[in-house]
Amino acid sequence: MKRLRAVQGVNASIRSSKIAPRSCRQISTALHQKRASNPSPHPFVPLSTSALPRSKVTSRISTLPIARQASSTSSSSADILQKTPLYDLNLAHGAKMVPFGGYHMPVQYSSLSVVDSHNFTRSHASLFDVSHMVQHRFSGPGVTAFLERITPSSPSELAPHHSGLSTMLWPITGGIVDDTIITRLGPELFYLVTNAGCREKDMKYFEDELKQFSNDGGKEVKWEVLKDWGLVALQGPLSEEILEGVLADPQEIKLKELYFGQSKYMKLKLPGSNISSPCLVSRGGYTGEDGFEISIPPAEAVAVTESLLQSATPEKLQLAGLAARDSLRLEAGMALYGHDIDDSTTPVEATLGWVIGKNRRASGGFHGDDLILKQLLPKKEGGIGVRRRRGGLIVQGPPAREGAEIVDSEGNNIGVVTSGCPSPTLGKNIAMGYLKTGFHRLGTEVEVIVRGKKRPAKVTKMTFVPTKYHKGPA
Repeated sequence: MKRLRAVQGVNASIRSSKIAPRSCRQISTALHQKRASNPSPHPFVPLSTSALPRSKVTSRISTLPIARQASSTSSSSADILQKTPLYDLNLAHGAKMVPFGGYHMPVQYSSLSVVDSHNFTRSHASLFDVSHMVQHRFSGPGVTAFLERITPSSPSELAPHHSGLSTMLWPITGGIVDDTIITRLGPELFYLVTNAGCREKDMKYFEDELKQFSNDGGKEVKWEVLKDWGLVALQGPLSEEILEGVLADPQEIKLKELYFGQSKYMKLKLPGSNISSPCLVSRGGYTGEDGFEISIPPAEAVAVTESLLQSATPEKLQLAGLAARDSLRLEAGMALYGHDIDDSTTPVEATLGWVIGKNRRASGGFHGDDLILKQLLPKKEGGIGVRRRRGGLIVQGPPAREGAEIVDSEGNNIGVVTSGCPSPTLGKNIAMGYLKTGFHRLGTEVEVIVRGKKRPAKVTKMTFVPTKYHKGPA
């Protein structure tokens, strides 16, 4: 998926468009605020690295400058913001740029308001620059064992060019270091995407974990960061039609047979009758709509993006920024790292227990397994359960923002809101947050303190708007 941060200018921009989504991975825009303390039953105990011996593991890490993250409370000249490969293209299309995750990122474009951009994604298609995300390749004879050590998912059971959401975990506590998409590209080759706002922490985490894995007798693992590669997310119901229009060989690539969570290398038509290098195209995204994420070699990022825009025309495809991405991901019930999940949160508390592979529930072997496997079962079934769970809320009155207190009918604190905004699709105020176990059940009526007043709210599914993923036969 270190907090994800942005500047006050984002808030002003969003308020001017009358939506003000609080945060956005791939969310993913984060409008960082200091929220109310949210005590965790399990303290954050990161891996100590001071005693780790030197590693024999092979590490092919690209030279990657680390930028300090932008903060809404600081504008120090020491903050060094990087530019994505699409920086100039974004400006040429009227992007309003803000600091986010150490990069200059587009929060919205002049062609559409935030609400209109959100709705255009749901009805047509939008293209998001998410090149700030960190793309990794892990390979070698020890790669599967390494990934199954630091995540609770089952990379060993992934078929080639299949992917799944997972979480990187801290030892002992099982706290979430970051969320990630893991894609298997070959028997000993995996592609991972992690959050820009977690860049510095994740790089240290991988380095330390690779050393420890080697010292514990693990086989060789090679790690490569894809520096300066482009990453764009094509999202919306017209995405398949638009991508098909730029395929170099549409007879060879059958997009209708590429389902959610699958990927394939594709060559794309570029302006001037040129053809791109193979780009990794993965079906999925962060909006709840059908769509694709396209990983592009550095020299071709601009050309691929221009090809998509020109081929589709503005009637079908528009650029969209972090603000619309945030409200879209919240409607889809997707967690944003640094807000809805963090180092103190376990997958079970975050209602992400489904990322834990079936075979891992029996065998364990991942960081924090002793605790997490016990949390999966309630006390009456021999486990320990959890004290809080992430849930969705429909809130009456003004929108509930991050940090808003959730109380029961007697005014007792039972939780906290972690993300909230007006839903353009539903015309209601939606939020997600952590509720005391028992109060997380669907239909439970609670209250949220907004602007000093109690506002009625009801617990609901976090997929506020039904997803439209292109899934294969059951």
